[in-house]
Amino acid sequence: MKRLNLFFLLLIAGGLTLSAQTASPTTLFEQGNACYQAQQYDQAATLYEQCLTPMSELVLDRHDRAQVYYNLGNARYKQGHLSQAILAYERCLRLQPRHKDARYNLALAQSRITDNLTDNSSFFVAQWATTVRNLLTEQAWTYWSIGLFVLALAGVLLFAFSGQVWLRKTAFHTAWMVLLLSIVTLCNAASINRRDTRRAEAIITQGVLNAKSSPDQSGTELFTLHEGTKVTITETLGEWCNIRVGNNEGWILLTHLERI
Repeated sequence: MKRLNLFFLLLIAGGLTLSAQTASPTTLFEQGNACYQAQQYDQAATLYEQCLTPMSELVLDRHDRAQVYYNLGNARYKQGHLSQAILAYERCLRLQPRHKDARYNLALAQSRITDNLTDNSSFFVAQWATTVRNLLTEQAWTYWSIGLFVLALAGVLLFAFSGQVWLRKTAFHTAWMVLLLSIVTLCNAASINRRDTRRAEAIITQGVLNAKSSPDQSGTELFTLHEGTKVTITETLGEWCNIRVGNNEGWILLTHLERI
């Protein structure tokens, strides 16, 4: 009888544990918010992270997942985990590029980074183009491209069938300019798709580390990186990766960073 009672107790305990683990992302998010309001930042961060399982994509849309990452970033910042806060804000902006609060908090967190490795080699037009590209998501740029292409096609049809000379000229010039914009927006969508597929951008999670001249511990130390610095992975070799930050390149262990 005692064994039977023990079995039922274990069964009930297991059921309660399973119920807690299978709580909906919405419930977990609300619980995380409650913990954050109570200044229980460790528990809040744990609950937010539980909202971000692969299965949660079936429940949460892009906007909701972006908000979870934003709140997670706030909790990590309150904990003093700078790199994890920056990582969460970056992921939020990947999902919702126009999230003003996440962009402001990201800049605030980045202002506390020790490293100041700027890239002076990039042409300002390229930097501006990247900034514009990151204003919208891949899906939004694709919709813009399709809409502009349809508008350009309408201009071509108006040019072909209009009987008035001034209208034909206007339609022709408008059509090629709109078609050019359609190509630009399509290139932006393709660029974002390539960025998100490659996942070459990453955040340094190690407190302090030295980039090496070669993928081994005996390599010459080239420069020092600190927690929270954003880098670009250019190559991987075993457990090492070659990273670029500013005008500097070097090798570090993959375990010292986390991809955005």
